[in-house]
Amino acid sequence: MASPLASVRAQDAVLEFLNTVVPRNGQLLDLFQSDEDVLAWLERTGLLEMVVMREDGIYRGLATEARQLRENVRQLVLQRKLGQLVDTGLLNWVLGAGSYQMELVEDEAGNLNALYRFPAQTPTQVLVPVAIAAAELLVRGDFLLVRQCESPDCPLWFYDRTKSHRRRWCNMTICGNRQKAARFRTRLLCGGLVEQE
Repeated sequence: MASPLASVRAQDAVLEFLNTVVPRNGQLLDLFQSDEDVLAWLERTGLLEMVVMREDGIYRGLATEARQLRENVRQLVLQRKLGQLVDTGLLNWVLGAGSYQMELVEDEAGNLNALYRFPAQTPTQVLVPVAIAAAELLVRGDFLLVRQCESPDCPLWFYDRTKSHRRRWCNMTICGNRQKAARFRTRLLCGGLVEQE
């Protein structure tokens, strides 16, 4: 049976999950400051619509669980990227907490779709769709194309889907231009020193 999250979008969502620690003013800022921050992120990525929430919708400790999962996934991605053995226990603790229900639905055009729903009574269970997407990335992702930004001050990851597969920066207008400007300044400085001799 196909995984409920075996899609390009879900694989990219895993890297977006890692990218919830962002560089700001020379420091790293964690975007998961509260449980609500995590729920808002899950909603933006479309993963929350798969979660069957408790009636009260309150999951105390979700931010702590999400930060732990994020760092575990970061470690797994690094292990996979470096060709090392992957410590499956880092992800299996979340995968083992979940279960799913499948619902067959027909859309307006008459197409049948299988919708997966993940009942969530605990904060860990809310994160099961993220863990499944991470497992799919680790199993099926092309780790020649999963890259970390080459800027030394940037922790962000991306999946290089460019035609040439030569992307080097998380964002060309930010990190790419910054690196190009630094190289240009170095060339000017070195050129200036050479001319003075």
